[in-house]
Amino acid sequence: MTEFDPQAPLTTGGQHGYLRIATEEAWATQELMDEWRRMIEAGEGGTGFHSLIGHYVTSDSDRARFVREHLVDSGERRIAHMDAAGVDHAILALTSPGTQAFGADVGTRIARNANDELAEAIKKHPTRFSGLAAVSFEDVPAAVAELERAVNELGLKGLIVNSHIRGRYLSEQEFWPILEAVEALDVPLYLHPNTPNDSMIGTLYEAGLDGSVFGFQVETSMHALKMITSGVFDRFPKLRMVLGHMGEALPFWLYRLDYMHGGMVKAGRYPAIKPLQRTISEYVRENIWITTSGMPAPEPILFSRKVLGDDRVMYAMDYPYNYEPDEVRMQDALPLSLPEKKAFFQDIALDVFDLDENVIRGA
Repeated sequence: MTEFDPQAPLTTGGQHGYLRIATEEAWATQELMDEWRRMIEAGEGGTGFHSLIGHYVTSDSDRARFVREHLVDSGERRIAHMDAAGVDHAILALTSPGTQAFGADVGTRIARNANDELAEAIKKHPTRFSGLAAVSFEDVPAAVAELERAVNELGLKGLIVNSHIRGRYLSEQEFWPILEAVEALDVPLYLHPNTPNDSMIGTLYEAGLDGSVFGFQVETSMHALKMITSGVFDRFPKLRMVLGHMGEALPFWLYRLDYMHGGMVKAGRYPAIKPLQRTISEYVRENIWITTSGMPAPEPILFSRKVLGDDRVMYAMDYPYNYEPDEVRMQDALPLSLPEKKAFFQDIALDVFDLDENVIRGA
């Protein structure tokens, strides 16, 4: 096992045997930030929105200032931080709650403008950035059209969904044409956290646990499970989904999820729980990839690789919310062979997001 060395140099270029591709890196347009600020000042949005965005837009804390200043950067400042952390390439996506705080008209406009702006940043820095498309889920036909434009014309590599859609979930069949388009385009859906919706946030908010410390994981893992148990992956068996933060803890629950789901199906206890073609753990292992965003410790990484498969776990940083170069060093020191580290940092991301290694290397 390589010992963690806090003084180890971090360099880009892959001379150590692999490129580091960060697969969950947050970004925002100024238009989005301005609209969020307007909502906060007008008292719009729910408890979760004000807890999350109200903090990052208005707080004078060092961390909040760092986040809001660097979210809107898709140029030299972000690249300088990538260089300092040895990150070769970042997959950028509209930060939570993205367009999902708005109705269809505002959300559609912001999504289209964001996709254009992101594509332009990628064009300027093709070796450093790729990106995921944003859509407004409130207008399903418009969302499908924008996703197709973003992938086919702009070259974006997947779809970001910042979990619940003002309290609604992709398990609802109204949204399934969007999932059908994702599957047909053969790009991944990245299911990213949001603060819990207002019908579930109460006790978490009172305890200060509604955000990334715990509430994000609770809400997003529930969203993923709702998608599985509603039959999304039976209807769209080739749909590929990515979960951050070590799979939002799902790898640790697979046995119990299978056992309890099977018992509920037999008992007919809940109308929403129907028989599925596969077990929950099979859907997680076969349709879902996970990233290490904000979860750099070796124990959960190694456990998740064991239960999901070595080809299902890939590197992410979660910049600018998590910008800790020592976390890169921690993952460099994982007790893996060089080919295994190359897959973890580089090859799985190349495959899942259909990235061109030659482009990243500037070849």
